[in-house]
Parts: sequence; C-alpha cells; structure tokens
Amino acid sequence: MIIVLSRTVILYCVLLFVIRIMGKSELSKLSPFQLIILFMIAELAAIPIATNTIPIINGVVAIFVLLVLQVLISYCSIKSEKFKNFVNGKPSVLIEKGEINESELKKLRISLNDLLEQLRLGNSPSIADVDYAILEANGDLSIIPKPDKRPLTASDMGINKPDEIMPLVVISDGVLYRHNLTKIGINENELKSQMLLVGAASYKDVFLAFYDEKKNPHIYIVNPNTKKAPEVYS
Repeated sequence: MIIVLSRTVILYCVLLFVIRIMGKSELSKLSPFQLIILFMIAELAAIPIATNTIPIINGVVAIFVLLVLQVLISYCSIKSEKFKNFVNGKPSVLIEKGEINESELKKLRISLNDLLEQLRLGNSPSIADVDYAILEANGDLSIIPKPDKRPLTASDMGINKPDEIMPLVVISDGVLYRHNLTKIGINENELKSQMLLVGAASYKDVFLAFYDEKKNPHIYIVNPNTKKAPEVYS
C-alpha cells in the first residue's frame, strides 16, 4: 500500500508539472495531436502505479519524452503554417457569403441536420441569417451573422463610449489582492473607506469585493444568520 501511495504521489507531481509546461491550450479545446499526447501520458502514468514490478523511472522518462515531443511540435507549428495545418488541421468554411459549401460538408461528413443543429446552438436558428460559418480546427463552429442581422453597437449608432477596465477581484474570502488594486488604479485607503461605509472594519469581514468595468465597487459580506453573502455596496 505504501508503495502504491508513494508512486501515485510522485507521478501526480510529475503529471502536474508536465501539464503546466505544456501550456494552457492543452486544458481547453484539444487538437487531435494534443488529445493523443494526453491519452498517452495518462496511460504511461497508470502503468507504473498499477504494476509494482515496472520501475517508476520508466514511466517518468516516457512522460518527459512526450513532453519534449509536444513542445517541439508546438514550436514547429508556430514557425510553419503548413506543418501546423498538417498536425492540427485547418478551418473549413461551411457557409460563405450566405451560400452553403456542399463539397466541404461532404468532405467532413457533416449532414445538413448536423449543421443546422450547430447553428441553433450558436443562437442562429435561421440559416438565412448566416453570412459565414467556419468549422475551426478544434471543432468549434464560428458563426458570423449577415450585417443586417448583427446586434447594433455603440459605433453603429455614433455613440462614443468611455474606456472601460477589466473587472477584477480585490478581496476574496478576507484576502486582499494588492496587485489587482494596482492594476485598477485604486489605492488601499480608498478601498478601506468604501468598506467602512458598509460596516466592514477589516478585510476579514469581506467575503468578496470587486470593481466592475466602470470602476464601481461591489462588496459582499456574509450574513451570520443566513450564512449567505448579499451585495451591500454597489
């Protein structure tokens, strides 16, 4: 039991390190190449855990070889568009300027019902409203509506909107994130004064506090009776 436990902990740490090195793209939509790599890594990690007769170093070495292979192929994909298309595939235009590309549908073995289903999932129930539909290399369908079917924007209406910031959390479960305060451009004294307005004397009294895109503060404090955290400042 101790051997299995120690092997599991070691391989878990190795896999965590490898996945972090491989990059965030491996954790989102996977290309066929990335999917194969992850399946192989999982299999190589499982074998030394389940079989005590196999040295753990064998699994570790094999996992690091796959890591090197993945990094190398990813680097080559960045440098060569042809190599990237060969490994990951390339986007396919299924609808172009409102016209359905029948040959591309047949090539990808996609039926009209499948296409219509994906359009509905993409909030485009009518194919007549679609200008472009592109099947990306990761399997997602990108939908671009026709110009007269797109939502109006501020620029369409000639309205100049002020610049906005990215909403950031500044306090989470009583912990202050000073680096986020710096990004927003708010000093700590200003935050404390806003906290005092709602009866929060210290950061530990605040369950959640964040600034929205207009730099408006939102503060949530846990109610000791209901154990819920309503917004008390906005």
